[in-house]
Amino acid sequence: MKLGEVISLVRAARARPGDRKPVVVAGARELVPLLVKELREGGDASLVREGRAAGASVLVWIGKADEDALRAASRARVPIVGVTGGESLPYVLDTDLVTVRPGEALPVERVARAIAAVLGSGGVRLASGLPVLREGLVGELVRREARVGALAATRRESDEVLTILANEQVLLIARIAEIYGGAASVVSRLALPLTGAAARAFSRRFGDRLPSSRAVRAVGAYALTRAVGYAAGLSVRPRS
Repeated sequence: MKLGEVISLVRAARARPGDRKPVVVAGARELVPLLVKELREGGDASLVREGRAAGASVLVWIGKADEDALRAASRARVPIVGVTGGESLPYVLDTDLVTVRPGEALPVERVARAIAAVLGSGGVRLASGLPVLREGLVGELVRREARVGALAATRRESDEVLTILANEQVLLIARIAEIYGGAASVVSRLALPLTGAAARAFSRRFGDRLPSSRAVRAVGAYALTRAVGYAAGLSVRPRS
């Protein structure tokens, strides 16, 4: 893994949970209100609005490009998600495009996942007020933290790995709880076995029993973090 990728992963894992700046939807006049309504479903309506990208957490552009508007968003460092029929948009990475097939309904879930991908940890507080973003953001955070854990397992000595994993997993659990409403009791119950002192003691006692192969440790760290994230998500999701 290249140094730039390592730095990006660590920054993604450590990013602040972000402000509750709104999602802004702009572009095709006939489609914008429909997408705004879908993204607001069950949440705080003030967190999704139509209009300009100024002050937004992310701009969702739907339809044909308006280069001036997209340029303004890019210069303001507002992430952009594009929703198109397959064509590229200026100032938008192709990886941040959601393609709509002819006759297909608005792909709200895919748009939500794309928003989660561009915001990462910076979307935690926004997702706490917009249920449509929660599943996608939890999945994104779990994947990012799992990759950081795997990276730590390959680059650290074995007696450090468990402590690093514990710290990352406590952070992940707390973020997932905040996304679903900040369930402090759940965080306490899940995170208690992973507190720093206990994790360090466990590492000193059993660290030499971890696999000597860094590749094997990386796979184990990745799988363990995914399992912790999945369990945390199940614990804090509202029961239907």
